[in-house]
Amino acid sequence: MNINTNIAVKYMGLSLPSPIIASSSDFTSTPDSIEKLANAGVGAVVLKSLFEEQILMETDSMRLNNMFGTYSYNEDYIAFYTKQHEVRNHLSLISDAKKRVSIPVIASINCSTASEWMSFTSEVEKAGADAIELNIFAMPSNPSQSESEIRQLYHNVVDGVRKNTKLPLSVKLHYYFTDMAAFMVELSEKVDSLVLFNRFFNPDIDLKNLKVVSAGSLSSPTDFSQVMRWIGVLSGKVKSQLSASGGIHDGNAVLKSILSGADVVQIASVLYKHEIDIVKSMLTDIQLWMQENGYESLDGFRGLLSQKNISKPNLYERAQFMKYFSDFNQSGT
Repeated sequence: MNINTNIAVKYMGLSLPSPIIASSSDFTSTPDSIEKLANAGVGAVVLKSLFEEQILMETDSMRLNNMFGTYSYNEDYIAFYTKQHEVRNHLSLISDAKKRVSIPVIASINCSTASEWMSFTSEVEKAGADAIELNIFAMPSNPSQSESEIRQLYHNVVDGVRKNTKLPLSVKLHYYFTDMAAFMVELSEKVDSLVLFNRFFNPDIDLKNLKVVSAGSLSSPTDFSQVMRWIGVLSGKVKSQLSASGGIHDGNAVLKSILSGADVVQIASVLYKHEIDIVKSMLTDIQLWMQENGYESLDGFRGLLSQKNISKPNLYERAQFMKYFSDFNQSGT
């Protein structure tokens, strides 16, 4: 079947030539690399994140040796300069990238509190960013912190950013919520997109040297099932768009994301493993599948297999775990 396929998509009011977004990584940290990604066919880029720690905590590190807590004029000047330097680097990346590519450039801020950093988003808008992605993570590890306090933090961050910019806003979230579906629906009323899910530092223990180390930060294809589950569950129930992120390593995972209800997907780990040209292969696989199945556009099958649209919605639920082992045992293996 010879069908012309259109893989363009509208995301947060922006026109993307493809549904694949390069998420925040080393690949989105320089104008040269961003241009290569655009040429390979990504629909947008999320720039290497400006971390809240870089803005606020790096300033404090310059004062650690002051045992009496009395800061000299010179210390304050150096702290201010360092703080502004980090911000200017990010703003320069935005403006330089916009000169090199025609695809949307999305600024990224990694944060965990609602504080003075939120005013920086107005400068991000002035620099030419097309949208902002907030990567918010508050580890629910404090027994004295209530669920409502954690949820309120996310609302405070979003509300504070909204006061400083009119740019489209997405929030990249984790899945450590006791009432995740309800909270996602609630938060979707304030943002243009929910990105599921973010990745963060995972600890491991070095037995030889007896110290805590990183367990590695790259995703694997097995991580995708969790992403697809929640995209499928939330599709058609949230007011914002949905972006799938995590374990997407080939064109099939992109197709499955869209079938479960995602508007776009984000990739990073696959770029580290296979370099930028993997994007071309992924896009080719998507278009071949669309031609074979008679779809002219992504809208033709988006959400077709979401929980809301399938005859057995419980397949997205935890009960399926039990069914898997039931089938496994019956197979005689």
